[in-house]
Amino acid sequence: MTLFRETPDLVRNHSHLFQRRSALLSCCLLALAWHPFLVIGATAPKNIRLSTLLSSKINITMWDNLQGQKAAGVVRGGYTDFDGKQKSDATAKRTTWGTSVRNALFPIHGDEVKKFLLIGSIKFFIILALTLTRDNKDTMVVTECGAEAIAFLKIYGVLPAATLFIALYSKMATIFDKKTLFYATCIPFFAFFFLFDALIYPNRDAIQPSLSYIQSHFQISPSSSGASSIFAKLFANWTSAMFYVVAEVYSSVSVGILFWQYANDVVSVSQAKRFYPLFAQMSGLAPILAGQYVVRYASRAKDFEESLHRLTRLVTLSGVLICSFYKWSNDYIEKSAMLNGVQDGSGAKVQKKKKAKMSMVESARFLASSEYLRLIAVLVVGYGLSINFTDVMWKSIVKKQYPDALEYQRFMGNFSSLVGFSTCIVIFLGVHAIRILGWRIGALATPMVMALLGLPFFFSILVGFDSPRTLRTAVVFGTIQTLLSKTTKYSLFDPTTQMAYIPLDDESKIKGKAAIEVLGSRLGKSGGSLIQQLLVLVFGNIVDSAHVLVVLYYSVLAWWAYSANRLGSLFLAKTAMQEDKKEHQN
Repeated sequence: MTLFRETPDLVRNHSHLFQRRSALLSCCLLALAWHPFLVIGATAPKNIRLSTLLSSKINITMWDNLQGQKAAGVVRGGYTDFDGKQKSDATAKRTTWGTSVRNALFPIHGDEVKKFLLIGSIKFFIILALTLTRDNKDTMVVTECGAEAIAFLKIYGVLPAATLFIALYSKMATIFDKKTLFYATCIPFFAFFFLFDALIYPNRDAIQPSLSYIQSHFQISPSSSGASSIFAKLFANWTSAMFYVVAEVYSSVSVGILFWQYANDVVSVSQAKRFYPLFAQMSGLAPILAGQYVVRYASRAKDFEESLHRLTRLVTLSGVLICSFYKWSNDYIEKSAMLNGVQDGSGAKVQKKKKAKMSMVESARFLASSEYLRLIAVLVVGYGLSINFTDVMWKSIVKKQYPDALEYQRFMGNFSSLVGFSTCIVIFLGVHAIRILGWRIGALATPMVMALLGLPFFFSILVGFDSPRTLRTAVVFGTIQTLLSKTTKYSLFDPTTQMAYIPLDDESKIKGKAAIEVLGSRLGKSGGSLIQQLLVLVFGNIVDSAHVLVVLYYSVLAWWAYSANRLGSLFLAKTAMQEDKKEHQN
């Protein structure tokens, strides 16, 4: 009880300190995130501005031609600039050095820049909406039902919903073209978020039974803390549970299918090595913006309902911009393809072969027969299991330190900003890790980092937190472990996993990817939740089972690392075959 009385003062003091620091960090981050575009402006000719370069195909071609003239102007004894004047060798060296720096920071050139910005903006707003809905679902469920309820929701709510979605998505994929499929998948999620804020949550008291009624009806003691008590709280707050389920499915669908399905279709392997790490850097701004929006605006509302209104406004705007940037990027890519002559002599578009239709059973058999897809599934399931082993325990102790809904929401907003900031830092320092060190090192980085950071976190849990000081220590170690695990996931795990799909045929990309990204992710997280439920039944609570979770956690990480190493060999072989095939066709 003493802990809870002291908590509001701690929250206010820490919150003010964090806000002052976050203002400085935000300024640094903006300079960091936009440094590639500033470098472009610095290295461009004085008579060509960045806005002009991005405005039309003609100007982009002019930029390419000028770059070619610049390269051709390097002669013995000096350098000939665009104005025809002879420059010294020192000037030529400085120009070469500037170009090298620009290539190191932003290795995207010519007409690739506009393509990168349009596609990257889709991911930015997807991550923005994902962060807002993720933090909101956690706040509602954890504060109303307890962190242990997450394990039950993932099995009895999220997994059936994900299974239903993948069946519906597979059916829609055989009916709709890719553009219609994107809109038909994206729009319903944002329509639900809007209706939840406008109609469902404001009338929750009228459509939800009270907790006391459920406890009396099912003869559950108010002081009980077992599975029956958790189910009672979920039934009494079924609207929040429904929001959690939809937001969880959206988190898998939005990035795994909406964005990467599209990016893999329009980005080549050679571009992916340069585009994908920078996609993560560009979208790393989204959690910072979302987190500070929550901390400085949404969580300052008079109550949680008003805070939900403020969150939904930005979520809805994000949905509109996702669809808009998808349309604009498609228009630009199609226009560029037409200008580059990707049509036959009659002017009609080249028709693609019709894809074979496969049932869900056939799709499952197809996945089971492919070692390559099985290994990708192991990576996704391995991350889902390992992060779930630590995530619920961490959120449980965070709730003990921040029991109020708005305080918890503010903490999660700050945490989301830190995730975005640290992701940008990691990408800034290791943007060339995949390109230079290779796919294998990038894929192994996440399980290795999680293995190292799990040691102090589990140790602090095993020691116990009977006092406010030990509780804060456990929260700090858990926050660091979760923060850096998510950072490496977004900056290295996601790009390398998505690059693994590129050498596959269209059928494997669409149906195999959908099954892995949705069902594979859900199986990982739901499997982790099922294990935690069993541990709660045996040990009484999740904290007392920490010594068992340690063994399971590191066993999963070892399995994950072995599969990533094996997949690295297959990825290199398939990529080499794909490149050889293109050379023979040319």
